[in-house]
Parts: sequence; structure tokens; C-alpha cells
Amino acid sequence: MSKKYRLPPGQRLAEDFPVLQYGGIPEFNEKQWIFAITGLVTKPLRLTYKEFLSLPSMELTTDFHCVTGWSKFDLRWKGVLFKTIAAITKPSEEASFAEIMAEQGYTTNLPLSVAMDDDVIFAFGLGGKPLTLEHGFPLRLVVPKRYAYKSAKWVRGLEFLKKDRLGFWERRGYSNSADPWREERFS
Repeated sequence: MSKKYRLPPGQRLAEDFPVLQYGGIPEFNEKQWIFAITGLVTKPLRLTYKEFLSLPSMELTTDFHCVTGWSKFDLRWKGVLFKTIAAITKPSEEASFAEIMAEQGYTTNLPLSVAMDDDVIFAFGLGGKPLTLEHGFPLRLVVPKRYAYKSAKWVRGLEFLKKDRLGFWERRGYSNSADPWREERFS
């Protein structure tokens, strides 16, 4: 597919990979780091970083679209698919949404119909190397078909929910659906 057709409306192609976040970059303490899956699941789970890294992982190449107007093509992520986490924890039939929790109180939300796509990944690697702190080390969610504020950095867990719960930016007027192809930037 040509670059022209991969670039959503209102976006420009970035040569570098800009770093944006709300707040500072948190420190990582492997001894205290826990990834917790809670809510409407049959098997709640708490994983250390080493346990998370031992889950079945894969690499995928995706594009990345920031709500501020830039896109980056062909980022190669390594991590654990969202649907792998769901298969392990077994969300109940009434679960329809996920709230993703990250450091410093940051949250984002997704309908499970989006989160279960084949390209939604909890990434710990980028470009054949571990993520850098600036890009979310030790773990970030990547949701390629949504603006990047849905791709939370420094993720610490998720909760499966019956009803949607707006995330950090969504509560501040950003679009809840965040589809870059429809330019859904704000509510």
C-alpha cells in the first residue's frame, strides 16, 4: 500500500518518533512492578515483570498516529497481544470494555471489540530493542487503529468492565473512539 493511502486525513509523516506524555517519566523498580488484571474475569492475575516477559509474545509492524497530527510508519513492536491476556484471564460474557491503568494515574479505555483486534499489543520492545523509558518502558499498550492517547505508556494493569469508563484524555474532551481515519480528535 502506498504511503499516501496509509496516512489518515490531517496527519503528516514524521521521520523521527516524537516523545509526548502528560507528566514526567516514572522510574522503574522491577522488584515492585506488578501487572494486574482485574474486574469481570474468571482468573484475575498479578504478574511480575519477569512473569509478564515469559508470556507468549510476538512481533508486529504497525503504523502509529498521534492526535497532534503526526504519524510514524512501520514501527516494529514486540510484546503480548491483548487477546492473549484475555485468553488467560477469561473475561465474563458481560465484560464489554477495558480500562487500562498506567503510572501516575493515567488511564485509557477501549471497547473489547477494538482491544481484541489482531494488532493490539502490550509492547515491551521496539525495533528489536527494549522500549526506552521515553516510549513507555517497561510496558506500553499499542492500539494502531486509534490515536496514540489510547496507546498508554508505563502500563500497570487493566480492568475488564461491563460499562465504559472514560480515560484521562477522554474526560478532558478528547474523542472516546479516537479513530484517525475519521479525524475523531475531540468529543
